[in-house]
Amino acid sequence: MPVLSRPTIFFSRTIKSYLKPLVVNRGLATVTDQSVPSLTPPTASYAQVPSKALPAALKLKTGQIFTGTSFGAPISTSGEAVFTTSMVGYPESMTDPSYRGQILTFTHPLVGNYGVPGLFKDQFGLLAYFESDRIQVEGIVVSDYATKYSHWTAVESLGEWCARHGVPAITGVDTRAIVHILRDQGSTLARLDVGDEALNEDLTNAEYSDPNTRNLVAEVSTVVPLSYNPFGDIKIAVIDCGAKQNILRSLVMRGAAVTVLPWNFDFTNIADQFDGLFISNGPGNPRQAMETVKNLRKTLDVYQKPIFGICMGNLLLGMAAGLDVYKLRFGNRGHNVPAINMVNGKCYITSQNHGYALQDAVMPQGWEKYFVNANDGSNEGIRHEIRPVRSVQFHPEAKGGPQDTEYLFEEFLAQVRADKGKREGVKIYVPESIPASTPEIRV
Repeated sequence: MPVLSRPTIFFSRTIKSYLKPLVVNRGLATVTDQSVPSLTPPTASYAQVPSKALPAALKLKTGQIFTGTSFGAPISTSGEAVFTTSMVGYPESMTDPSYRGQILTFTHPLVGNYGVPGLFKDQFGLLAYFESDRIQVEGIVVSDYATKYSHWTAVESLGEWCARHGVPAITGVDTRAIVHILRDQGSTLARLDVGDEALNEDLTNAEYSDPNTRNLVAEVSTVVPLSYNPFGDIKIAVIDCGAKQNILRSLVMRGAAVTVLPWNFDFTNIADQFDGLFISNGPGNPRQAMETVKNLRKTLDVYQKPIFGICMGNLLLGMAAGLDVYKLRFGNRGHNVPAINMVNGKCYITSQNHGYALQDAVMPQGWEKYFVNANDGSNEGIRHEIRPVRSVQFHPEAKGGPQDTEYLFEEFLAQVRADKGKREGVKIYVPESIPASTPEIRV
């Protein structure tokens, strides 16, 4: 087993000490491990992996520098530095549209050991192992990258996958130190530089791209309507702000016919064609998607059928109801975040990925808090006191994360079916009676 070296610089937990530029260099572990040569996987012919390892550096706008080795695309990038506490599921996390524009740090020490699966689809035409059809993150940061991968679904390594999608990746850095910085001083912009120039410590003229100034929702949303499971017994319209494949799967596998609509689609024009409305997750600053908020306000005025939202859907629905949003200090991202149901008082373990939250100190008339974060007290959901309208900030879908709140899909669709039954009546099949003139049949 390779031995991990200690970081050359130890961190003080005071914010003041973080304001000084510093360089952290860390010895590599699995990236140089050649102990099992017989398990070396074949190199994908289409991956543009550099012939030699290149130096790389993660440079935070607040001045800290972490040096390591590149194992992805040999290019540089910029975005918002965030971290996730998830222990597994890097293919799902990296393809989650909610991570658009971000440089993602994995807190789990070993990443890449089960490779990357192929673009297989399930019986509904949805991707089986990814949340979208491309890598959404700007770059990734890991402590130790496993070049030797092993899994029955794998078709290439994590490094090959990143290189093929033009996504830089760095290994050999102390991700614990990065998390301490982000937790103490909050999220910050960062650069991930690859190549010999990456070791340049002069940040005076460095450029940092702020993804929160862009309409990231528009970047990840579909541009044309898409249909899944068209013969379902209830019709659900999904406003696509960056919908994960597993959210769509959670609807269609329960019998719903799903139509995915662009983020700025005016749903009120076709509202009568659907039994329920769903507002998906999505990336970035919700204030950049005010067109969706405007459409939702009109929808709340005229649409009386069930409405449900997740993550960005919670933020946009809350803004349509009259609430404002604010940026969380370092966001809530991971598979183990506790949220308290304000209706029954139970605490659930949830999967989360968001950097903004609703200001819910004063709720609009007719609305109430639905869930509250047990760690920081931030909003985790709202619901209408009378109408069948509600939303949650976390992700109740089963894949990558706990299944504690998956029942919310069941409740939403049961509500849709009950509402449809009231409007249209319950359809019962009654067999035709045998006519009186039918001759008697003897055995």
